[in-house]
Amino acid sequence: MKLDRILPYARLLLQKAISPGDVAIDATAGNGHDTLFLTTLVGEKGHVYAFDIQEQAIKATEKRLLENKANERATLFECSHDQLLACVPAGLQQKITAAIFNLGYLPGGDKEIVTKGSSTITAIEHLLTVMAVEGIIVLVVYHGHPEGAVERDELLSYVSSLPQDRAHVLHYGFMNQVNSPPFIIAIEKR
Repeated sequence: MKLDRILPYARLLLQKAISPGDVAIDATAGNGHDTLFLTTLVGEKGHVYAFDIQEQAIKATEKRLLENKANERATLFECSHDQLLACVPAGLQQKITAAIFNLGYLPGGDKEIVTKGSSTITAIEHLLTVMAVEGIIVLVVYHGHPEGAVERDELLSYVSSLPQDRAHVLHYGFMNQVNSPPFIIAIEKR
C-alpha cells in the first residue's frame, strides 16, 4: 500500500513540525512509544513533556525511556493533559512545536478509563494559545467504543468551528475500512 497508514502518517506530521532543540508534548503517554519517538526528534537540547492520568502508563513510559537512555529528555506527569500549562515551564511554552494525542483507552489497560472530549479540547485550546506558529497538534482518534464515539463527535464539532485565520485543520483517514478505523485530525497553528 502506498498510502500512509494512520500511525506512520501521524509520525510524518510530527517530523515536519519538530526540530532539534524544540519542545514537544505527548498528551497521552500510554505505553511510551510516542514519548520515545518525540525524544529522538527534539534531540539532546530539546525536551518532551508527557501526560497520562494512569500510573500504569507513566511507569510503562518511564521504563521505555530508561531502556532507551532517553529519560533525560522527557518529564512525565501523572495528570490530565488539560493541566499542561501548569506543568510546562512558562519560558518553554512558546517553544512547543508539536503535540500528539492518542485518544481512547490505554492498550492493555482498563477500558473503562478513557479520554474525554472536554479535557482534550481544553488541552488543544491551551496549546493553540502558547505554542509556536506553525506548530502541529496531531489527534489520533480511536472511536470504536461508546465513549470514543462521543469524544469523536465533540472533537469534530470543535475543530470544524476553529477559525481558519487561527488554524488549519486536516482530517485524514480511511473511509472504507470496517470496525470504526482510527483517523487523524491535525491542527496547524497560524
